[in-house]
Amino acid sequence: MKKFIDNVDTILNESLQGFALAHSDLIEFNAEPRYVRRKMPKQPGKVVLVSGGGSGHEPLHTGFVGAGMLDAACPGQIFTSPSPDQMLAAAQSVQQGAGVLFIVKNYAGDVMNFEIASEMLDFPNASVLVSDDVSLPKSHSTGRRGVAGTLIIEKIVGAAAENGAGLAECKALGDRINLVTASMGIALTSCTVPALGKPTFAIDDNEMEIGVGIHGERGQETVPLKSASEIVERMATVIDEDLQPKKGQEILLHINGFGATPLLELYLLYDLAATFWQKRGLRITRSLVGNFTTSLDMAGASITLTLLDEELVRLWDAPVHAAALRWGC
Repeated sequence: MKKFIDNVDTILNESLQGFALAHSDLIEFNAEPRYVRRKMPKQPGKVVLVSGGGSGHEPLHTGFVGAGMLDAACPGQIFTSPSPDQMLAAAQSVQQGAGVLFIVKNYAGDVMNFEIASEMLDFPNASVLVSDDVSLPKSHSTGRRGVAGTLIIEKIVGAAAENGAGLAECKALGDRINLVTASMGIALTSCTVPALGKPTFAIDDNEMEIGVGIHGERGQETVPLKSASEIVERMATVIDEDLQPKKGQEILLHINGFGATPLLELYLLYDLAATFWQKRGLRITRSLVGNFTTSLDMAGASITLTLLDEELVRLWDAPVHAAALRWGC
């Protein structure tokens, strides 16, 4: 294992301290219990958005704390859910009297701990469960996982909250976006969790893993490595069959890297995916390319498609000022 690291037991707090120093104009880091909160002024009576999950997915979620997006994020240990105490303290530290909306990726630990925190709060709250991973069937025992579509929900609902939307309205919006968002990922390598010191699974140089999540787990199938065109065709077909967009539909196309995939390759994947849906008569009116929902140092990528309407476009375009996402400010 070759990593910039002093001690596996302190790497997370040291990284978060560096993050807070680098973005001291935007966020504050609370070490115990561990959370990152928005520093910029918030309007009184604003619904606040709180998300979180295991670390190792940076910039998700801490990089999206800021104006027009999240008000706080709770980072757990690498690939480990944050505790209810973290979520409770984060929500209490940012609440403005209009309630808190938790945005939760559909993983058992996250779901359970956010539910506990919700029950402990003494002010209004609600949750949006993100389940955009179409590599799993809808009938899966625990439901579909929340992956790169989480960013889409955090951005759009964050804009609505910034504009004064109420708690019920923000929740309904988040649930609606989740229904029209689909993602699928493929990995070319595994990743290395510092505490483990070796790759989480073995994969040959001539193989790829189809349908991976974002926690270093194996995918649904290990197959021979294909060309970029064949890879995109396979992922895009699954997404298209799940969402069944109609000709003329406006879409947001998000190509996400898992941490070790260069932009050179991600933009190539974007070109191929854009061609796939343009041939089917869809209109790509918004896009996002980069390493946003990562899995440490995994080489690989995911494709996310969101079906847009006039309201979603307006909220996507609304100003955002966070460490990892910034426009219109």
